[in-house]
Amino acid sequence: MNGWIQAGSVEELRNQGPKLIKGGIVVFYHEDQVHALDNRCPHLGFPLHMGSLCNGILTCHWHHARFDVCSGGTLDPWADDVPVHDLTVHDGLIWVNPSSRNGNQVQLYKDRLLSGLEQNIGLVIAKAIVGLMEAGVPGEEIAAVGIEFGVQQRREGWGSGLTILTAMTNILPKLDKQGQILALFQGLLHTARDSAGSGTRFLLDPLPNTDVSIERLTEWYRECIEVRDTRGAERVLLTAVQAGADEGRLFSMMSMAATDHFYINGGHTLDFHNKAFESLKYVGREQRADVLASLVPMFGNASRSEELHSWQSPVNLVQPLKEAFEELSSSQGVSSGKGGPGIDEEELLQALLGDDTLRTIRLLKEALLGGASPVRISQIAALAAAERIVRFPIHNDFGDWISVLHTFTHAHAVHEGLIRSADPGLVRGIFHTAVTIYLDRFLNIPAAPRPSAVSAGEEVPQPSELLEILDKQQQVAPAAAWVMRYLRSGGKPEPLFNVLGHALLREDAEFHSFQMYEAAVAEYDRWTSESGPFAEKACETLILAVTRYLAAHAPTSRELPHTAKIAWRLHRGEKLFEEE
Repeated sequence: MNGWIQAGSVEELRNQGPKLIKGGIVVFYHEDQVHALDNRCPHLGFPLHMGSLCNGILTCHWHHARFDVCSGGTLDPWADDVPVHDLTVHDGLIWVNPSSRNGNQVQLYKDRLLSGLEQNIGLVIAKAIVGLMEAGVPGEEIAAVGIEFGVQQRREGWGSGLTILTAMTNILPKLDKQGQILALFQGLLHTARDSAGSGTRFLLDPLPNTDVSIERLTEWYRECIEVRDTRGAERVLLTAVQAGADEGRLFSMMSMAATDHFYINGGHTLDFHNKAFESLKYVGREQRADVLASLVPMFGNASRSEELHSWQSPVNLVQPLKEAFEELSSSQGVSSGKGGPGIDEEELLQALLGDDTLRTIRLLKEALLGGASPVRISQIAALAAAERIVRFPIHNDFGDWISVLHTFTHAHAVHEGLIRSADPGLVRGIFHTAVTIYLDRFLNIPAAPRPSAVSAGEEVPQPSELLEILDKQQQVAPAAAWVMRYLRSGGKPEPLFNVLGHALLREDAEFHSFQMYEAAVAEYDRWTSESGPFAEKACETLILAVTRYLAAHAPTSRELPHTAKIAWRLHRGEKLFEEE
C-alpha cells in the first residue's frame, strides 16, 4: 500500500455516504461494492459527490451526464469518461491508488479527439487538444489526426475546414502556447463542422497498368478535368501516386489543370491545392492518396473566369492572356528557378496596381521571356494584392473585403506553388493574379490613406493595446495607425504576430480571416530574408494588410475560444461551477 491513500473504513462509508479524499477522488459505497472515481465531472467539472447514484449509474446534477460507477464510462459522449482508481480493502480499511487506471493518456486523448471530430462536439475536441498539448505532443501531430479524418470523412473532398486546419498548423510557431491551443481548436472544429453529415469518402482504384509515363498521365488528367470528369481524373491521379510520382511532379500535374482555366472558383481552387500539398508534411506518406484525391471533386462545378462578363468587357482580357500564354509556351526563355536578371520591382508593382492591364500583361510577358524569375514576379504580385487591402476604404460594401482577400490568397498560392514546382504551366497563375488585381482597382477609389509615418516614440507600445482597440467595431484606421506606431517605435514583429494571432483566434472568425492571417505571415517571412527599403516597405505592407482585415471583421460573439478556455481550466483543475 506504499503511496496509496487510506480512505477510512467500509463501515463508515456505508453509513456516512460518499467520501472525498486527497487528490480530488471520491469514494462511493454502492450495491455492496466500493468504488473510487475522480470527483470532477469530466464535462464541466461539477463535483460528482453532489450527484446521485442509482442502479449503478452516477448522475451529475449540473448537466445530467451519466456514468457507469464501475468503469467510469459515460452514457453521454459529450461528457467524456470519468477516471477510475483502483482500490483494495484490508482489515476493513479502504486503500485507493492515487493514480487512475486510464493507461496510455496520449492514446486516450487521441481517441477522444477522433470521437469529438466524428460527432462534431467542440468541448470534446478542445479537451483532447489541451490534454495532448499538456502531454507534450507536438501540435503538428495533433493536426494530423484532423487532416486524416477530414480527407476521409468529407464526401465533397477538400474544403474550408481542412484549409483552416492546415493554415493554423502552419502558423503555430508564431504563437504562444495558449494561441497554439486556440489555433488547433479552431482548425479541428471547423474540419469537424465541414465534415458533419457528409459521409465517408471512398477512393476509386487506380488504373490496372501503372507503367504509364507521368507525361501521359498528366495529359489524361487535364483532359478529364477539362470535361469535368472528376471520377476519371481521380483514377488517373491515383495511378500516378501508386506509380511513385514525387510531390513536385504531382503538384505540377494538378496545378496545370487548375490553371488551364482562369482564376477557377474565385481563386479558391489553387489556394486549396496549395494548402493540401502543405498538409502532406504533417501526415504520413500513406495518407498522400487521400489528401490529393480530395482535391478532385471541386473541379466538377468549378466556375471559370474567362466565361465571366467582367473578364471580357469593357476590356477583353481573355484574348491577350491566351496570346501571352501561347508565346510563353512556345519559348524556351522562361526561367525555371528563383534567379534570373533583375527587374524594376517598383515599376512592376505600380504597373500591377495601375489602370492599364494590357500594359501590365506585356510587362509580365517580356520579363518572363527575358529570363526573370517567375517566383520573384509572383512574390511582387502577392505584394500588390496585399496593397489593395491596405488601400481598401471602409465605405465600400463590406462584402468587398472578400474580393480583395481572394486576390491576395490566390496570389500567395501562386507564389508558394512556383517555389514548390518550376512547371511553366503555373506561370499562368501570375497573369490571373494580375488581372484580378486590375479588376479590384475600383475598390481602392478613393484609396484609404496609409497611416502616417510617425516618428519613433519614447517607448514601444504594449502589444496587448491592440487587442483593446479590436474590442470595438470600426477600428480599421486606429488599428493600422497603432501598428505603424508600434513598428516605428522599434517594436519587434514576433510579439505583434502573436497578438494578431490572438486577435484572430479569440473571435468566431469566418473562413477568410484565417486565410488572411496565414497568407500574410507566410509572405512576410519570405521578405524578411532580404534587406533594403523595398523589402522593408513590403514587410510593413503585409502587416498593415492583415491588421486592417482583422480589424474590419472584429469583434464577434467569441463562443469558440470560450469553449477552449473551459477545456484548459478543466485540465488545470480549476472550478467552473463557482463564481470567480
